[in-house]
Amino acid sequence: MAALAGVVAALSATRYGYYYDELYFIAAGKRPSFSYADQGPVLPLLAWSMDWLFPGSFAALRIPSIVAALVVVIFGAATARELGGGRGAQVLTATACSTSFYLLGQAGTLSTNSIDTALWVVLSWLLIRWVRTRRDVLLLVAGMVTAVDMQVKWLVPVFWVAVVVAVAWLGPRELLRRPALWWGAGVVVVATAPAVVWQARHGWPQLGMGAVVRGQTNGFSGSLMFVPAAAQMCGVLGGVLLVYGVWRLCRSPRLRPYRFLGVAFLLVVAVFAISGGRIGYGVGAYVAMMAAGAVELTALGKRWLAVAAVPTVVLSVLAFVVLTTPWRPASELTPAPDFAVAVASPVYGEFGWSELTAATVDAYRALPVDERSAAVIVADRYIQASALDHSRSGAGLPAVFSPHRGFGYFGTPPDTAETVLWVGGDESELRTLFNSVAPSAKSVVRVGIPGITTDVTIWECNGPTQPWSAMWPSLRKL
Repeated sequence: MAALAGVVAALSATRYGYYYDELYFIAAGKRPSFSYADQGPVLPLLAWSMDWLFPGSFAALRIPSIVAALVVVIFGAATARELGGGRGAQVLTATACSTSFYLLGQAGTLSTNSIDTALWVVLSWLLIRWVRTRRDVLLLVAGMVTAVDMQVKWLVPVFWVAVVVAVAWLGPRELLRRPALWWGAGVVVVATAPAVVWQARHGWPQLGMGAVVRGQTNGFSGSLMFVPAAAQMCGVLGGVLLVYGVWRLCRSPRLRPYRFLGVAFLLVVAVFAISGGRIGYGVGAYVAMMAAGAVELTALGKRWLAVAAVPTVVLSVLAFVVLTTPWRPASELTPAPDFAVAVASPVYGEFGWSELTAATVDAYRALPVDERSAAVIVADRYIQASALDHSRSGAGLPAVFSPHRGFGYFGTPPDTAETVLWVGGDESELRTLFNSVAPSAKSVVRVGIPGITTDVTIWECNGPTQPWSAMWPSLRKL
């Protein structure tokens, strides 16, 4: 199952082009830091390393996400084994992970979610194995895994708080008395301290990103849809095993030692649903529930269940391949009607970067020769800035800046920059920042993101109304 999952993930990773967040990770990796406004340093380091090893290869850039997906499949099966499941339960769990729209579907691009998910799955396995073996070295390893995850995203504390609450209520309370657990916590604190210092010095932009995410999940209505959407993204087989697994973890005498994980899972889902988190938050905790469902289902020993499972598995595989693998040629893709539709689908984020770069190059070459040496490029969105930064040296463009998201913390345009090519943005707002604003070029593509790669104006702006050093902090936005 892992091999089949790897083939599908590799096919997904070799289509179309760079996804915009991947370009941002490369840009961040060129600017090493203990932390960033919207993430930890692991993904930028991975992206920069893969781009250095395989320059210009978006498929090679995705190798870490493919490996992470295989980790989910393999450790999902291993979790079923730790829970007492035989070969049938292990294969069933691996199949569920391999046909989950989200768990394996995210392997098609490099993302923080793919790495974070794999680390949560490993953490669940370590805890379950500790309950069975009481080997304290597993708790130390769990601390190290958590320390790494804190360098990816700051979501894993929700997992641990939920586990501590569930263990204090249901047991095994011995876990909380183990020194190895708290030594592991110490490792996490030490490893995370540099990032905390960076965040404090820069005004805690991570907290600001939390507010941005809540605004994107439609508030109360988004919270109501969190649970059904989360179950749906597990796929046909995964959704069934998820629901059954949670139920059996709370009811089965055989799984009584692991009951705390079922309660911890419900707490994790509740926290992210109520706080307005994205659907993918905490998805790594789902795999242990799916494994428990597979163990309990195969333990029934009913042959008719096995017969019924075959068409379910086949449908899951077919649905996954059709819905999550980008198999259609670019010429057959339908243009996105608006920005919201485009950013909701990863496909549109992989088109239009060369056209945007070409339009910016045209605008730059249209500048008088004596203005080019002091000119800079400012992109309205971090997405645009990331693409231009990636191709800047080959295209002969000047330095690229953006006040948006993490790019706003990468640097400020020099006060000597009197001529600016502003990519995107609103003309009326630009006229409050410059003495003169005029359109210079336009990027238009058939398939892309409206306002980002298609129907985008590159403005020639002259004479900033304030020095950049004074203006930039007020322009920065998440």
